Amino acid sequence: MTALAGRLALVTGASRGIGAAVAEGLTAAGATVVRVARSLDDGWHDGRLDIKADVSDAAQAARMAVRVRSEAGLPDIVVQSAGGFLLQRLADTTPAEFDEQVRVNLRGAFLVARELLPPMAAVGRGTYVSVGSVADHTGFPENAAYAAAKAASETWTLALADRFKGTGAAANIVVVGAIVTPAMRAESPDKDFSTFTPAEEIAEAIAYLCSDDAASMNGQRLTLRGAF
Repeated sequence: MTALAGRLALVTGASRGIGAAVAEGLTAAGATVVRVARSLDDGWHDGRLDIKADVSDAAQAARMAVRVRSEAGLPDIVVQSAGGFLLQRLADTTPAEFDEQVRVNLRGAFLVARELLPPMAAVGRGTYVSVGSVADHTGFPENAAYAAAKAASETWTLALADRFKGTGAAANIVVVGAIVTPAMRAESPDKDFSTFTPAEEIAEAIAYLCSDDAASMNGQRLTLRGAF
């Protein structure tokens, strides 16, 4: 499949888990992928640019954006998959833990969007996709901080979609439940992952949203199977 041939995609949180799966999926769809994460080996590797950066840090996010545009160009696709989950009772959640959930699930999305999306709107092309969670609308006391941060991230994406109206650019959300990766299956071959969302399925959905087939989609929530 080469539906994304000739397009430049940037994926945050791309060193593992869903971010790694999305990067692989977009590459398979023909895109040139820039991977961004805190634990990457910085530099060009086999024609791919890896950037070591914490996108929740304003200075690092700004440097990342400058480097991408100078070395690779303006991305056609931006996928915000960086984030983190906290399973902690509301009453036991510390201010530091709450702040960390906001940092990894919302602040990074804000900083990446601030750096890269205005140029996309200006040239009238490009797709932004955020990875949302079923917890956005079903928070419970054991995941309140995470659910609140993810809900705010979804609202941020929808605000971007409203900004993009009439420009040719788009912003959408892929909503998932618990995620299973190939590494998780290998580590726990006897575990029942039937209610989990496969990382490969998420990658395929994101590739679709970035293709010409989804050109009319903006401000949409594409919900995949899976549950907590």
